[in-house]
Amino acid sequence: MVQTRIFFATDIHGSEKCFLKFISSAKFYKADIIILGGDITGKMIIPVIRQPDSTFLLSFSGENRVIKSLDELEAVKKNIRSMGYYPYCTNLTETNELKADKGKLDELFSRLMIESLKELLSTAKDRLQGTNTKCFITPGNDDRFVIDSVLDESDYLINPEGKVVEIDRQHEMISTGWSNPTPWHSQRECEEHQLATKIESMASKVKDMRNCVFNIHCPPYNSMIDSAPQLDNDLKPTVSGGQMIMVPAGSKSVRNAIQAHQPLLGLHGHIHESRGIYKLGRTLCLNPGSEYTEGILRGVIVNLNEKGVKSHLFTSG
Repeated sequence: MVQTRIFFATDIHGSEKCFLKFISSAKFYKADIIILGGDITGKMIIPVIRQPDSTFLLSFSGENRVIKSLDELEAVKKNIRSMGYYPYCTNLTETNELKADKGKLDELFSRLMIESLKELLSTAKDRLQGTNTKCFITPGNDDRFVIDSVLDESDYLINPEGKVVEIDRQHEMISTGWSNPTPWHSQRECEEHQLATKIESMASKVKDMRNCVFNIHCPPYNSMIDSAPQLDNDLKPTVSGGQMIMVPAGSKSVRNAIQAHQPLLGLHGHIHESRGIYKLGRTLCLNPGSEYTEGILRGVIVNLNEKGVKSHLFTSG
């Protein structure tokens, strides 16, 4: 019986270490298909400020640090990149200019994002070239639109956003990194009815829904794989009786689409804390969660055959 093995991960948020682990997953887990389901770029620039005495000053994770050698500087930059941030060597004058000019800071952020992604994709090409592994990478709600052209230019990976693609001879996949509205007002969010339209425009083109994979970044609403901390007006988690209050934060339109179409499999992310499994009718919905700041890649292996999902296994490492 023909079998296809998928490795799925998501929400690495710029972590260089997690991205390299994702690429290595093809060989390590003997995966035919590897899928990165969105939120692939970092959230913040970390200035590394050159001082008059040729040392560097770094303020990171609540700690001020003086860097005295180039070897130490490279080690620090590597650590920052592994946590999903962008180190940027600068001076005090430019630092103040960036603080005063949001447009200039925004332009720098996009440039660093593109440069970092291009470097990672170059490494991925070296490792995947000559193999039979299919690689799909979808932007997520936190990813800026400037990265789409970088993904689309690649001749060895596929950006499946908004498309119906064949992942093997029997299984199709639809993908979107868009989400319903969040408190963070991220790049790719929209109202529920707009997200429903995006999903339906793809679903209507699927030939065999029973063997289709829904690679949708946002999980279905009230599914236990969409539980996130309830936030107050200052966007701080609310606590009651010493316990953090958790509420569903997924999408109702995603839930409705899965209920209506009953695909074989749902691959989701977005809510880092909600690693788990949820069965919605016949559809197996999975969220591997995310622990990218620790350099830990959370993922899930899914084995498909002609009868459906043969097995699945969560991974962490």
